Amino acid sequence: MPSPGPDAQLYVPRHNVMDADAVRPFVSAVATAQLVTVGADGVPDATYLPVLWEGDRLVGHLARANAHWRRVVDGSPALAVVTGPDTYVSPSWYASKAEHGRVVPTWNYSVVHLRGEVRIHDDAAWVRSLVTRLTERHEGARPQPWAVTDAPDDYVTKNLRPIVGVEVVVASVEAKAKLSQNRSDADRAGVVAGLAAEGRDPAGLVAP
Repeated sequence: MPSPGPDAQLYVPRHNVMDADAVRPFVSAVATAQLVTVGADGVPDATYLPVLWEGDRLVGHLARANAHWRRVVDGSPALAVVTGPDTYVSPSWYASKAEHGRVVPTWNYSVVHLRGEVRIHDDAAWVRSLVTRLTERHEGARPQPWAVTDAPDDYVTKNLRPIVGVEVVVASVEAKAKLSQNRSDADRAGVVAGLAAEGRDPAGLVAP
């Protein structure tokens, strides 16, 4: 996994560093990202899009009607932000509240920042291949997976025209999991119980 570059901006305290082996599975599971680029005029653009992280490439597609892709300068820097579950954490859940009361609210979340050079692919074959791989990624585990080839070829071709491909050549990766790792076992157990009492699944929201 690439290391963050010298200009990386994600603040990651030592105890919130996501395990390196968990980063790719996390991005694969979320499977979406906010792509942020800056146009030639210095104005930033952001689009939420489906993504695949393949080798050192993060690939996805944007709607042709979305002006974002036309404003992308090929080879310019881009940031893709992949976010997981997040939640408010009440200090009333902590066991330490009853002990000394020195507790405050916080927010738990996980996020991965991927930075690199961005390229646009306005090429029918490239986009078809991408859509095929995206479909296989999301349909593969279904009992009767749908495939791009299940639809008439002319219909697929027609529906590919309104999208364009985008690729980020990943140069650095920053990953943060803020999951109450700095709290005691008793406090984390309190957060788990508090989330469960509110109907929230604590999985992915509190460190094991």
